[in-house]
Amino acid sequence: MDFEDVYKTYFEPIYRYVLRRSGSEDTAEEVTCETFFKALRSIGGFRGECGIFTWLCRIADNCYLTYMKKKGRVVSLEDYANSAFLTDGGQSVESAVIDRDDVRRIRRALHDLPKMYKEVFMWRVFAEMSYDEIGALFGKTANWACVTYYRAKKAIAERMEGIE
Repeated sequence: MDFEDVYKTYFEPIYRYVLRRSGSEDTAEEVTCETFFKALRSIGGFRGECGIFTWLCRIADNCYLTYMKKKGRVVSLEDYANSAFLTDGGQSVESAVIDRDDVRRIRRALHDLPKMYKEVFMWRVFAEMSYDEIGALFGKTANWACVTYYRAKKAIAERMEGIE
């Protein structure tokens, strides 16, 4: 596997993933660079049990968590969801207020979900991973990932109806 090809193919998607997660271009640049540095050092150990993108997302996730710990900030799934939903720009004040209310409701709905639902939902929505990639990440099938995602989505919608 040629690392230069991996870098050219996946740098931008990994950067976007970290940017959506962090909400900061500086953080995204630093974490993405660290991700590829670590990937370069361990590419020989990549066994192909999951897709390369899935493998890189896991490295990026670990790099991001390490980065945030060094900065003295604990990252929760709710923080991640909040930052990912707040990356939209150029809104009117009214839209921003409505969006902040939606973010609050989504964050509360996510908080109440079982951990597996949260993780599958976030990998699918924020990392834009395929069901095959999510399934591989958990050692399950694509069908399992699809079913789990739709159950999570349904649970979020039901919870949001009850959250004012």
